[in-house]
Amino acid sequence: MSLRSALPALFAALLFGASTPLAKLLGADMPPFLLAGVLYLGSGLGLAVLLCIRYWMPSSTKNPPALWTIPAPEWPWLLAAIGFGGVLGPVLLLVGLRSTEAASASLLLNVEGVFTAWIAWVVFKENADRHIVWGMVAIVAGGVLLSWQPAQVSLSSGALFIMAACLCWALDNNLTRKVSANDGMLVACLKGLVAGTLNTSLGLLSGDTLPANGVLGAAVLLGFASYGLSLTLFVVSLRLLGSSRTGAYFSVAPLFGVILSMLLWPGQLPPMFWPAAALMALGVWLHLHERHIHLHTHTPMEHTHHHRHDEHHQHVHDFVWDVNKPHAHTHRHGLLTHFHHHYPDIHHRHSHVED
Repeated sequence: MSLRSALPALFAALLFGASTPLAKLLGADMPPFLLAGVLYLGSGLGLAVLLCIRYWMPSSTKNPPALWTIPAPEWPWLLAAIGFGGVLGPVLLLVGLRSTEAASASLLLNVEGVFTAWIAWVVFKENADRHIVWGMVAIVAGGVLLSWQPAQVSLSSGALFIMAACLCWALDNNLTRKVSANDGMLVACLKGLVAGTLNTSLGLLSGDTLPANGVLGAAVLLGFASYGLSLTLFVVSLRLLGSSRTGAYFSVAPLFGVILSMLLWPGQLPPMFWPAAALMALGVWLHLHERHIHLHTHTPMEHTHHHRHDEHHQHVHDFVWDVNKPHAHTHRHGLLTHFHHHYPDIHHRHSHVED
């Protein structure tokens, strides 16, 4: 169960990690701000196509109407996530990069995982035992080693802007957690369309020009895969694992980026590759071996998501359904107290008095 729950976040990291070396192939033909906007827009448009395909499939495979909308009380969380992560974060990063060495910037980007975990633990009271804390430390340390270049490291005033960008993305991660019970593809699509439209418009207004159709099409496809599908899996992982655990798994993305870079441009691996890979593997192992078990109480709640009937889902239906397949509809959870191993998923976001 641990590995299966971790797979969405790890695949999200794999897809996003691939975006860095692949975007480098496009970087010479597109200004950074416009490239970021097109990548986001590609993710939103690609996911919109998939959503349309799903909608027009036979009725037996359709989602219920409730899954095609975001509940009104959750829109502020989603809009705030888009504002921080899709608009403000990239702007701060680009400002910071103007006066910061590339090596320093790579090191500073590891702060996102730390900020994500800190906000999840301190602000949203997400539980974390020693396996999670030390696993996060190991993964972040691996990221630092992977990008460490002592001869080039020098902090500047731009470092503060990069750290502020990381804080924005950490806020984005935790705010998106609040809407993660909704359809992951729909949430990712909305984020991509809004952020992509805003960033692309800002790039064009600043004087950037779109590249040739071939380069533009490649950027849109890259955005769909490395941003759109990655973000969809990231939202699913937030639903299953919460913010800090998802952020930790996602922090291994640079490792996948280095591996793909070596395949595209064969050469010598970075000096710290193997120690960094070992630390990240240790961190993932610690997370997979987490065992969070205690007596806990579920308070009554109502929501909509895909589910099977298990100890948390015992309710009647007014429609015919296949007991062997997941199904989705609005359902209510009653008061329930029991004892089992669990993660801070959408059903286990309870307080921990002992912490």
